[in-house]
Amino acid sequence: MSGELGQPQAGPSHAGLDFPNPDRNRAGVPGGVIRRAGSQGRRSWIQKVLEQITDSPLQWVTPSEVVPVAVLAVQRYLLEDEPRDTIPKPPLYCYDVTISDGVYQEKCYLDPSLNFLVYKNILKVGIEMKISRVSCLYNEKRLGQGILCIDNVHCGEALEAISLETPFRNSAHEEVPERPLRGGKSHYLALWNNEDPYGDIWLTNKQPEEHNFNNTKIISLSHLEMTWANRRNFPALLVRILHKSKLRYYGKPDKKMIEPYQTFLEVADSSGTVSVIMWNALCPEWYKSLRVGLVLLLQDYSVKKSYPFRMQPLPVDPQIKLISTMEICLNLRDPPTNIIIIPEKQVKPEWRLPKLNHRFITRSELDDMPENHICDVIGILVFVGRVQRSKKKENREDFWSYRWIHIADGTSEQPFIVELFSTSQPEIFENIYPMTYFVCTQLKVVRNDAQVPKLLYLTTTNESRVFITGHRGQPYTNDTKVKNFIHWIKTRTDSEEVKNTVIGGYYPYPPVPETFSKYSSSVKVESLLTAISEVRKEIEDLQYREQKRIAIQGIITVIKYIPHASASENASTSETLRSTNQPSTSQAARRENQSQERDNNKRHQDDDPVSSQCFQTTYTSLSPTKKKRILQGPYAKLIPVPQPETSAQTKGNKPDMPSIFQRRESASTSTIGKARKTISDRWESQLWREKKFGLIDHLHYSHVYPESIPRKFIFEQRKFLTEQFNSQPAKYIPPEGRPPKLDDFKSARSLGHFEVTILGLNHEIAIDVAFLPMYCPEDLRTSQIDTLLTCMNYSCVYPQDGAGNDRLPGPRALAGDIIKAAMKLDRVHIVGILDICNLGNNKVEVYLHRIYSPTNIS
Repeated sequence: MSGELGQPQAGPSHAGLDFPNPDRNRAGVPGGVIRRAGSQGRRSWIQKVLEQITDSPLQWVTPSEVVPVAVLAVQRYLLEDEPRDTIPKPPLYCYDVTISDGVYQEKCYLDPSLNFLVYKNILKVGIEMKISRVSCLYNEKRLGQGILCIDNVHCGEALEAISLETPFRNSAHEEVPERPLRGGKSHYLALWNNEDPYGDIWLTNKQPEEHNFNNTKIISLSHLEMTWANRRNFPALLVRILHKSKLRYYGKPDKKMIEPYQTFLEVADSSGTVSVIMWNALCPEWYKSLRVGLVLLLQDYSVKKSYPFRMQPLPVDPQIKLISTMEICLNLRDPPTNIIIIPEKQVKPEWRLPKLNHRFITRSELDDMPENHICDVIGILVFVGRVQRSKKKENREDFWSYRWIHIADGTSEQPFIVELFSTSQPEIFENIYPMTYFVCTQLKVVRNDAQVPKLLYLTTTNESRVFITGHRGQPYTNDTKVKNFIHWIKTRTDSEEVKNTVIGGYYPYPPVPETFSKYSSSVKVESLLTAISEVRKEIEDLQYREQKRIAIQGIITVIKYIPHASASENASTSETLRSTNQPSTSQAARRENQSQERDNNKRHQDDDPVSSQCFQTTYTSLSPTKKKRILQGPYAKLIPVPQPETSAQTKGNKPDMPSIFQRRESASTSTIGKARKTISDRWESQLWREKKFGLIDHLHYSHVYPESIPRKFIFEQRKFLTEQFNSQPAKYIPPEGRPPKLDDFKSARSLGHFEVTILGLNHEIAIDVAFLPMYCPEDLRTSQIDTLLTCMNYSCVYPQDGAGNDRLPGPRALAGDIIKAAMKLDRVHIVGILDICNLGNNKVEVYLHRIYSPTNIS
């Protein structure tokens, strides 16, 4: 187990600075075995800096030579309050950064003033970094021991490859278990959330062991419920695990608590089911070894009155009594709990332990399930979205991690849409990809039939568990619906579901209601509307992979169509995959993106306005049936055409364009789909011509980055694609061979996108956003378009040849109609629902999710 409070601190004792002995060989210092640089080869820059700070009369220095170092790890932990701190502060997370200069590795402490570089994913593993100021932080309780602190940095580009063979200068940094540099906390946290177990303190080696019950006294749960208040010592419990919750981390800076974790187990015997709470250091020791279905012998536990506001999950068997008056507590001490996993072969029938009963439903049954119904699902993953993060209510530094997935089971043309939060199973959450058999338990139904379009999806609960491998031998394999799915999969060796799987991209779900009044009643925010002057701050406050929805008022003044760059994607992926990583340059400054915005502003203002009189389109020549198949999704009032009669309206996201001007030039000489007339790609209102040069601020966030484009999934490239849409790892992972570029993978969408300029009501501030329309066929069963991906609701995805389908209008026809509709909204006050997304590394996108005009405000 990891360390106790009395153990030596792994922090200032590991830096290797020793003033009492200035004549020592500076390559070796106390606090651990320090490797000496050999006489051959280049000198270590890290070692030079340590010598320079030792000779300096100050506690900080500017290195005499600033050379690039590679970032190998960025690790997070909670720093407890210093003794001088008298007022409790909110949790303060600190970061240790491991760097390499090619000779040595060194673990350094990142000054908290630079934490924003991690929040924005600017400082990350795999990049080149220049350190321009360092200091030393000493442990005043130990003689001559300190740590190297990074005070000022410049974050550079991603490196193609970094060697992990360089040793640590200080061997103490290689100790197991790995410990933070500062404070009494004995472990690191996951980099992006607190629910995932991270690091080598989390054991997985607990195995079942046979037990001699001859001298073991066992009490039933129902008997314990009646007598626990009058007992001091409790007999053993023999129970089966029915549910296991995700981890809860409750660490605070002012609490001297080692490994402050908590998890709930719902266990049962023949007489009832009760909650078991596992506390603190027992969680790292046991959490990953315990799974649903195991039989446990619990000894030396404690009992207390149950927490009145916690909702227990429903028992797997309605005949089993739900005991809610008491809780079983397991702790490493007071008293030290004894846990034994009983092998299944030793379980006797006369014990009458309950069996697991699952609640599997099919997709065809989901339509009839009530709100908040708890169910289990099995299917094949056909869409896996990128990992996103949302802030928790209680603290601005704590986040949930989640992603959207689609699961097909063969019983419906529609997939399950699942909001998958982290379930404290990072080994699964970070390794799911399409074409995988997927099981998820304890999902909750979310629905709203009064909303247009109808809302229906599943979301994980506190007790949800996920399975992607090792299905053989699991208790659910005997379920009839599981067997039916397996049979269906075996008969669908070349199914559309498998051939048209998709990974990643911007996913605008759930949809918003059809009127602003319904939207107002559905959101829970302090302020319903955001002033356009506050949008910049909302964007700047976003952290890595955080996605937030806001509502603003304004006037649509410019709309420009950006066609999809499909020509380069017609070649096969095997022919177009290239070998170099796309570099990413990051400045260690909070507002670097503002200078980029000013450059973009100049570019946009230099664009020649296109007169609305030159607008032409083939839309009016389309048949009513084809018109009906143009889907506006949340933009129903933007384009006045009939709504499709499908319950799942769709909206999607489109690839970005490297060069707007090149695309506009080529678009004027090309024909797409059935469009044969000239179509204007851009409309600009007279109001914009009058006001654009007098703005006090113009925000440019209409660029669509490659990470926001959903990609056709290629199984042979699953590792690369999975990494692209996961969160940034805490430790550097060397690439296998020469990795391709994300741009080399086919987009799952063939349409373009729009750049929309919204002018504030006071005509002082404007913002450019991206607008992503989609197609939707009238009848999914008769459509020639991919039936799986049409089920993606507001993120419907289609094959590349969709634009050329005779049954659908081409992208230019759709573009023309949208621009024509925008002209009708000239000077109309609208409410725009925006999705703002921080992709990290100073990349922010803002999407127009829906427009409310005066006709659909109420």
